[in-house]
Amino acid sequence: MLRSMYAGISGMKNSQTKLDIIGNNIANVNTNGYKKATINFQDMLSQTSSRAQGAGGNRGGVNAKQVGLGSQQGAINNVHTQGFTQTTNYPLDFMIDGDGMFVVGGGQVTGEGAGATVTTNPNDRYYTRAGSFGFDDNGYIVNAEGLYLLDSEGEAIQVPPGSQDFSILTDGSVTYIDADGEVVDNNVNIGLARFSNPNGLEKLGGNLYRATDNSGIMPAPGGAEFFTPEQEGAGVLRTGQLEMSNVDLSEEFTEMITAQRSFQANTRIITTSDEILQELVNLKR
Repeated sequence: MLRSMYAGISGMKNSQTKLDIIGNNIANVNTNGYKKATINFQDMLSQTSSRAQGAGGNRGGVNAKQVGLGSQQGAINNVHTQGFTQTTNYPLDFMIDGDGMFVVGGGQVTGEGAGATVTTNPNDRYYTRAGSFGFDDNGYIVNAEGLYLLDSEGEAIQVPPGSQDFSILTDGSVTYIDADGEVVDNNVNIGLARFSNPNGLEKLGGNLYRATDNSGIMPAPGGAEFFTPEQEGAGVLRTGQLEMSNVDLSEEFTEMITAQRSFQANTRIITTSDEILQELVNLKR
C-alpha cells in the first residue's frame, strides 16, 4: 500500500486530537481556575533509502534519502497563565494573584461544631486554582466536593459555628468574631503550594490536580509545609473574587479552523492515494 495513505491517516488522527482539546477548552471557558491545554506534533520515524556519506577521494558528500511516514503527538501542555478576574463580593470566593495553588484534602472529623477537629491525610491532598469555597456544618472551609481547605501547616481552617463575622486578609490569615463578640485570631494562614513545573501536574477532574514525580513541589521557607500568600512569589489572596478560565475564544476558534483544514487536507491525501491504487487495479483490464 502507498505510504502516503498511512501518513494521511496519522495526520487525520492528530487533527482530531487537536479538535478534541479545542472542544474541551471551549467547554470550560466559564470554569473557575481552568487552564487551557495546547498540543504540538512531531514527525514520525522516516524510512531511509540510503544513508548519508561523507566526502572522500574525488567525490563530495551525499545526503541521506529519507521518506517520512507521518506525524505523531509531541506533547499536550496546560498553559498556567493567570485567568481573568470575576468579582463576586462573596467572602469565601478567593483568587490567587500569583503562581500558588490552593491545597485541599480529605480528612477524618472528630467531634462536632466548635469542638470538631479534622485530621487530614497527606496522601489525600490535591491542588487547585478554583477558589470557590463554603462552610460545612462544623465551620470548616470546604470546596464543592467537600474537601477541606488547608492552612500553611497542613491543618484545616475553621470559623466555629455561631461566630458573628469573619475576615480573611490578603496574606491568608483568618480572624473571626465569636458568639461573645470577641475578636479571635486563628493564628493560621491559608496555605499555597508552588511547583517548579506546573505542567507536570496530573488533572483529576473537578478542578483538581495531583502532584507527580515531575511536577516538582517547592519547599516553603521556615520549615512550613506550604507557602502563605504574599510569600516568595506564592501570590496575593484576593477575597470576593474568582479566577476564571484563561481560554481565549478568538484563539480557540482560529485553532479550530486550522485543525479543520488540516483534517480536510489529510483526507485529500487518502482519496488521492486511493485513486492511484484504482488506476493500478485498472491496469489488469
